[in-house]
Amino acid sequence: MKTSIRDQDMPVVGFAGMTHLGIVSAASTADKGFRTVCYSPDADLTGRLTKGLLPVNEPGLDEIVAANAERLVFSSDLGSLSACDLVYIAIDVPTNDAGRSDLGPIRALIEDVTHILKPDGLLVILCQVPPGFTRAIDGVPPGRLYYQVETLVFGRAVVRATNPERTILGCADPSAPIDARLERLLAAFECPVLAMRYESAELAKIAINCCLVSSISVANTLAELCEAIGADWSEIVPALKLDARIGPQAYLAPGLGIAGGNLERDLATVIQLSEAHGTNTDVVRAWLTNSRHRRDWAATTIRSVLLSKKLGARVAVWGLAYKENTHSIKNSPSLWTLSHLPDTGFVVHDPVVPVSSADHPHATGVENPVEALAGADALMILTPWPQYRAISPTDIAKALSGRIVLDPYGVLDQRQAWQAGLDYYTLGLPHERINGSA
Repeated sequence: MKTSIRDQDMPVVGFAGMTHLGIVSAASTADKGFRTVCYSPDADLTGRLTKGLLPVNEPGLDEIVAANAERLVFSSDLGSLSACDLVYIAIDVPTNDAGRSDLGPIRALIEDVTHILKPDGLLVILCQVPPGFTRAIDGVPPGRLYYQVETLVFGRAVVRATNPERTILGCADPSAPIDARLERLLAAFECPVLAMRYESAELAKIAINCCLVSSISVANTLAELCEAIGADWSEIVPALKLDARIGPQAYLAPGLGIAGGNLERDLATVIQLSEAHGTNTDVVRAWLTNSRHRRDWAATTIRSVLLSKKLGARVAVWGLAYKENTHSIKNSPSLWTLSHLPDTGFVVHDPVVPVSSADHPHATGVENPVEALAGADALMILTPWPQYRAISPTDIAKALSGRIVLDPYGVLDQRQAWQAGLDYYTLGLPHERINGSA
């Protein structure tokens, strides 16, 4: 490996855990010029990573890993981290169906790393943990222990990791100077660093996600009202984004509820803390209720407009991932929809998720999305992958045997869909208006 003078002057950074979080964070660190050691106990995984064979789908990740191959070292030897000036604990946090986190793997990894950490090495927790977790860690002096909030988004993780809006850093004493090695690393990302106590940083991540959930719930609630009264939610959104109190990047697109696992985990954490301390979380429970209600939209609609009228109907499905540009299927609305239609025949396409993930007795996969339309009575676009936007409603109408299209995320142009003769259903707009009867 070639080492530049710039590399020699910089701290060596370690990442323990080569899941989505660890791989993206390590690659972005190497991209800032730091020698980066990446540890996983899985020798097969680290071998594939060394060859550039990544286990996650993330736009730009393959390129950034390849561009920084000389700075990235992948190893299944825990001792490789002993040469690092600071080590991030960076594994994804598994959650159950109720959104509760399993912190066991994180605790086990922390214990392993603390045993080999160099005497003056820093430990930084990058995983999302509940308030109180970091301060309870034994084996690392408080002055060498930090908690850093991760705000990656599936499908946009590389952009957010390399160009963060700010860094939220939990410290034992936020009034004390940040260790110079960590300060140098964070400075390379050229964004404000907000130092605060451990508990505040841990809760800050949850607060961010609660605000996102609030926006999603507002969009879903009012978009459904639009469908009933003849309003068009897409006409309202620009007015909200031009309001300085809401902003241009607000989560205002309606969808099939909250998915992906991260937001659900934080809502579950808030409820759990509330139950322990006797505070009120009615609004959080209402968000969950609204999310589950909206998640049912695709299954309810396809039953109403097709399955209740035609026995043995065949449905094409585009998308299994919980959102575009990711392989993740955690709490996927698409998989949930298919699982609640067990007797329906589906032909499925997803660019990265295999049809076996659907675990459905009557689902088959195809390599091309248009191929899925042949002989199908309806199409459901349940993940808004960019390649689906490139397929015109006219081409869909030609290939589809029926006329019904369910497009909750508005992948297709609504007017073009109507002009192509499709019986088109989307969120936030009345079906009758689209078809010219209102």
